[in-house]
Amino acid sequence: MGNLTALFARVFAVLGRLSMYRLVYFALAALAIVAFLLSFFGLVGPDPWQLVVTLLVLSAVCVGVDAAAQRVLNLPWRLESSLITAHILLFVLRPTLELMGLVGIVIAAAVASLSKYVLAWRGRHIFNPAAVGATVLTLLSLAWPDLGASSWWVGTPALAAPVILLGLAVLVRTEKVRVISVFLVIAVAVGVIRTAAMYQAAGVEIGTLDILWPVLWSSPFLFLGAFMLSEPLTLPPRRWQQFTVAAVVGVLCGWPLAIGDITLGQERALLVGNLVAFAFAVRTAVRLTLVSRTEPTPTVQELTFRVHDRLAFLPGQYLELEVPHRHPDARGTRREFSIASAPADLPFLKVAFKEGKTAKTLSSYKQALAQVKPGDALAITGVWGDFLLPKRDAAPILMVAAGIGVTPFVSQLRQASAAGNERDIVLVYVASDSSELAYRDEIAASGARVVVFTRDRPADLPAHWEWAQGVRLDADGLTRVVPDLGSRHAYISGPAALIADLAPALERARSITTDAFSGY
Repeated sequence: MGNLTALFARVFAVLGRLSMYRLVYFALAALAIVAFLLSFFGLVGPDPWQLVVTLLVLSAVCVGVDAAAQRVLNLPWRLESSLITAHILLFVLRPTLELMGLVGIVIAAAVASLSKYVLAWRGRHIFNPAAVGATVLTLLSLAWPDLGASSWWVGTPALAAPVILLGLAVLVRTEKVRVISVFLVIAVAVGVIRTAAMYQAAGVEIGTLDILWPVLWSSPFLFLGAFMLSEPLTLPPRRWQQFTVAAVVGVLCGWPLAIGDITLGQERALLVGNLVAFAFAVRTAVRLTLVSRTEPTPTVQELTFRVHDRLAFLPGQYLELEVPHRHPDARGTRREFSIASAPADLPFLKVAFKEGKTAKTLSSYKQALAQVKPGDALAITGVWGDFLLPKRDAAPILMVAAGIGVTPFVSQLRQASAAGNERDIVLVYVASDSSELAYRDEIAASGARVVVFTRDRPADLPAHWEWAQGVRLDADGLTRVVPDLGSRHAYISGPAALIADLAPALERARSITTDAFSGY
C-alpha cells in the first residue's frame, strides 16, 4: 500500500508541472498524431485526409465560437478548452471529406461549444460539451442522414494501448484512476453479459473470453472514461458520489437502452451521468473579495476572502481559485488550494501558499495572484476532496503535515474546536526550520499533541508540543514519537515528492489517506 502510494505521488509530482487542461490537450493531440500515422496503414477507420480536414474544421469552429461567446460574456478565453472539445469530437464523430458530412461536423462543434454557456448553471457547464454536440448531431441525422452521426471510431484495438497510456496520465493527474476503474469494470462486465445474452438468443455458443476481449479492446469505454467521464467540472465533489456516477454511466454504456429510433449509447449515457452528478451537487462559481494578506511565516502568504455566494465545504477539502491573467503559462489560470479556515468561519475563507524564492521562479498564476489587492474580486470554480477525518469521533488520528501542507489540518482542528469535539489527534509537523511553523496559535488552541521535526529547536513551544530532537523521520523514528501508530488512521499532506518519501513509513498505520499538491 505504501509503495503504491509513493509511486502515484512521484508520478503526480511530475505531471503536476502542467495544468490539467494542458495535459489533457497534449494527450489528445498525441492520440490524434498516433491515429494519423495508423491511418496510413488502414488500422483505423478514417483516412489521413479525413482526419486532417475534420480536425481543422472542428478546431476552427470550437475556437471561433468559444472566442465569440467569451468576448460577449466578458470571460477569459481558454484556448486549451476549445482544442480539447475539438479533439474529443474528432474521435467521437465520423471524420469525412463530404460536404454535408462537414456541415454536420460544424453543427456538432458549434453546439458543443455553445453548450458550455447555454446549458450552464452560474458559470459552470452541466454537461460534457462534446457529448452534447455528438447527441444533437445524432438526433439531426434521423431527419438528415447525410449530416452523419456519432461513430466512436476510437474504439478500435489499434488505439487501445495509446488510449490506455495517455488516458492513465490524465487520470493520475486528476486523481480519478479508481473512479474510472469502477466505470470500466462495470461497463465491460455489463457489455459482456449483454453480448452473451444476444448470442444465446440467436442460438450461438461462444466462450466468455471470446466476448470479453472485443468488448474491452474494440469498444470506446477506455476513451470515454479517460477523457470525458473524468472531466472534473461535470463530476460531483465527493468520491462516493463520483463512484455512483461512474456506475450509472457504466451500466448505460454496457447495455444501451433503445429510445425510439436511437439507443442510449456512449454520449447519451454520459449525459445521464452528468445529470446525476448535477443532482448530487449543484456546481456554481462562488464570488469572493480579497479582504487581507498576511504572512504566517517568512515564505508563506495567507489570503483571507469574504464569500458573497452560498458556499458549502467540509474540513479538509480544497477549492479551485481562478485568477484570470494575460499570457498564462503551461499551468493555466486556475489552481487548487486546501482551505485553511473552517466552515464555522464563513463568510470568511482562508487559503495559504508558499511563495517562490525569486520572481523568475514564479508561475504566471502566482505572479497574477501577487497583484490581487484587497477589494479585488475573484471566483471559486469548485470545491472537491475526500481528505476528511472519520466521522466516528473515537477513531484515533495521526496527521503528518509537511510545510504548508498543514492547511487542511488547520481547517479540521478549527472546526473540531468550534463544534466542541474532543478527538485523539497527534500532529507530526515537518518544516525546514522553526520559523516555518505556520498556524501555531490555531493548532495550539485545538489541544492536539504535536511533534515537530525541524533542523533547529523551536522556541517557546506551546503546551502538548515537543521537538523530535535527533529523531529521523522514517518508520522507526515515527514509531518512537507515536508508539501507538498501528492503532491510528494516518493522514499525510504536503508536496507529492515528500509524500512519496514518507508513505512507506506509514505502512504500520491502520489506513493512509494522502493529500498531494504540486506547487503553484
